[in-house]
Amino acid sequence: MAAAVSANRLELLQIADLVAREKSIEKDIVLEAMEEAIQKAARSRYGAENEIRAQIDKHNGDIRLFRVIEVVEVVENPATQISLEDAQKDKPDAQIGDFLASSLPPLDFGRIAAQTAKQVIVQKVRDAERQRQYDEFKDRVGEIITGVVKRVEYGNVIVDMGRAEAIMRRDQVIPREHIRQNERIRGLIYDVRRENRGPQIFMSRTKPEFMAALFAQEVPEIYDGIIEIRSVARDPGSRAKIAVFSNDGSIDPVGACVGMRGSRVQAVVNELQGEKIDIIPWSPDVASFIVNALQPAEVTKVVMDEDRARVEVVVPDEQLSLAIGRRGQNVRLASQLTGWTIDIMTEAEESERRQEEFMAQSRRFMEALDVDDTLAHLLVAEGFTELEEIAYVEPEELLSVEGFEEELVGELQRRAQEFLEKEAAEADEKRRALGVSDDLADIEGLTPQMLVALGEAEVKSLEDFAYCAADELTSKEDGILKTFGLSEDDASAMIMAARVALGWITAEEAFGGHEEEAEEGTESVEAEAETE
Repeated sequence: MAAAVSANRLELLQIADLVAREKSIEKDIVLEAMEEAIQKAARSRYGAENEIRAQIDKHNGDIRLFRVIEVVEVVENPATQISLEDAQKDKPDAQIGDFLASSLPPLDFGRIAAQTAKQVIVQKVRDAERQRQYDEFKDRVGEIITGVVKRVEYGNVIVDMGRAEAIMRRDQVIPREHIRQNERIRGLIYDVRRENRGPQIFMSRTKPEFMAALFAQEVPEIYDGIIEIRSVARDPGSRAKIAVFSNDGSIDPVGACVGMRGSRVQAVVNELQGEKIDIIPWSPDVASFIVNALQPAEVTKVVMDEDRARVEVVVPDEQLSLAIGRRGQNVRLASQLTGWTIDIMTEAEESERRQEEFMAQSRRFMEALDVDDTLAHLLVAEGFTELEEIAYVEPEELLSVEGFEEELVGELQRRAQEFLEKEAAEADEKRRALGVSDDLADIEGLTPQMLVALGEAEVKSLEDFAYCAADELTSKEDGILKTFGLSEDDASAMIMAARVALGWITAEEAFGGHEEEAEEGTESVEAEAETE
């Protein structure tokens, strides 16, 4: 009988070792699961109210059971607690807070107890395996991994990676790519989440990072950090653009990525199912970078609007379709690559628009200065676009225009100033009629015309204005002051000035580099206003 017991104990350790190796988890975790299962079975035998602990000897497999009770001042649960007086009868040096353990006879497992123990062990091992999978893959986000297609369900691909499974959702599979069961496939781990049913590992073949990682595998200079991939834009399965930069002036980043006879880039193209890849040299000069990004189209002119991160690109008439690309693909990818919104127009369209702007400015000067079209055209041709420039510029600048004399310059400036004053007076009168408050008019930088626009948008008090956000005023789509060429920084400064005037924040918070505090102060004021 002793031999049989010894064999069973040895078998217990062998099972723990086998499970640990099979599930790639620590043997101690399996033994802990077994101890927990034995404890649960023992409680069903000796009473669930008791605190029972089990210990498995890691060397010989001996199982020992203990009933544990805590020494307390006042006994509330006799099954798990004992008074200090009673405890000191058995153990004279017992103190409050100590735990006393008494041995229990070995447990003879019945069928139900064994089944319960098995369920506990299975659950514990499964939890440990899930934790191991999560710990193994959570730090591998951004890596390319190879697996075998286990099954395809409604377009979603389940990939067996040996020690775990990953899911590649339908939108992360390259369009028109035929994936078959048992086929080896590569993908990028882009997310690992801990969920109730186990860690979920998400794989992608469409993300720009996948292409960047493929190039890092094929181009040693990228892996070594000599060449950097600055940005990637993809239309998966169709076309992509990748911007590269070399930290070593003697190495051509584009040539290194293309490889000898295109071998390196071709390896990436083959992996991406024939996706066409434009490799573009990155440049710190945004205009040059945008010109490069629109390859293979040629660009003749670039006009940038830095406040809006928008750029107008002029191309020859015959290059328009090439610059835009099929279904707008080329310009869309270039926009994604550079982070700028790109508007493309032909030289003819740009010339026509310039002509319209020229005529509109000339008409404004003719009306305001009461001059003929020849003089108005001359002023616009010399670069004067606003009446304010003529009214308040140094007379020497106007005198530099060929044919302009002091008397003419003085008269032009006087007429410009009179017209602007008249416009301002009319706008101020309209502002008052709209009910725009005087304290709002006192905010530096707000012109009478701006105040009229605010009044028409129902922003009439200093408080109304203080609640505005900068983009509400400057947005080129629906900004209240979009026609006044106001920058977002200037708008923010005006809004802050209004908040200071109302006492919501101090001038130091508004303009002393404490923008975050100012925002918090505004939010609290808004919350108070809502409460009221």
